[in-house]
Amino acid sequence: MSLDSTLHNHINYRKIETLVENRTIYSAEFAEMTIYETHKKANQVYLEFDCPIIASMISGRKIMHLKNKATFDFLPGESVVLPAKKKMIIDFPDATLDSPTRCMALGIDSQKIQETIDVYQNATEIEESFTLSSNLNLSPLHLNNNTQVQHLLERLLQTFSSGHKSKDALLDVMIKELILRLLQTNARGALLDENSYLFDNNRMAFVLKYIREYYKDDITVEDLADKACMSKSYFYKSFKNTLGETPMEYLNSERLKQAKKLIRTTSSKLSEIAFSTGFNSSSYFVTQFKKQEGMTPSQFRKSILDQFRRN
Repeated sequence: MSLDSTLHNHINYRKIETLVENRTIYSAEFAEMTIYETHKKANQVYLEFDCPIIASMISGRKIMHLKNKATFDFLPGESVVLPAKKKMIIDFPDATLDSPTRCMALGIDSQKIQETIDVYQNATEIEESFTLSSNLNLSPLHLNNNTQVQHLLERLLQTFSSGHKSKDALLDVMIKELILRLLQTNARGALLDENSYLFDNNRMAFVLKYIREYYKDDITVEDLADKACMSKSYFYKSFKNTLGETPMEYLNSERLKQAKKLIRTTSSKLSEIAFSTGFNSSSYFVTQFKKQEGMTPSQFRKSILDQFRRN
């Protein structure tokens, strides 16, 4: 059954409000956070918001059915950006009285979003026509490996629920950062998308393509600035503003992605993998790997082998 037909069947009588046993609302000057708690299993529950929402799972599991998106599990530590007026269907396969499904939903004033978008546009190489609108009206975005966004949402929840006298001022800073992180995530996807207008028409996209092709080489910030036809200082600032990380952080991330692939698929020595993916020091490779993955390369390889044996 298609999502559209499912929505048609359930739009009138399976709304989320009929299943939520607990709903707690925290309000601020320009944002509102709602905590939903569901105590019973349910399938094909209709959901739609009047404003853009950034949702994050606290506990339990949902199965999300979004138009033009593959069905996916929505788990703790993950977030979803849900544009306004976008219909979706949700399953609650595990919710019980003793183990409820809990989710937070953050709505932000459109003026606050637009103010942050204006700041982002002025600081980056992303054209105005391509950035998000004040309604965050992009396709639903599933963030399942974005620790920066997740940490911000956790801090926002703590701040919303506190009685701190400076709550609104603190929320203002964190929400601006959250919007910037979402803009940077959207920009990264567009710059890497071969079907995107930016892929062939943006200097940052050209640099990212160059890094993906030549990550094994001894690349410097000066090299990348030359590829972008910018001064080193302007390129560094523009790159970090656009993507939320420095050029070398991005380069190391690409190298680590390739290294993890080799650890999974080959029996090569870890030192050989380090040098073959562009790291000129085994100790630096281990340091960067642990920083990103929370474990050493040898621990990562062991976890892969242990998983293989269990299966």
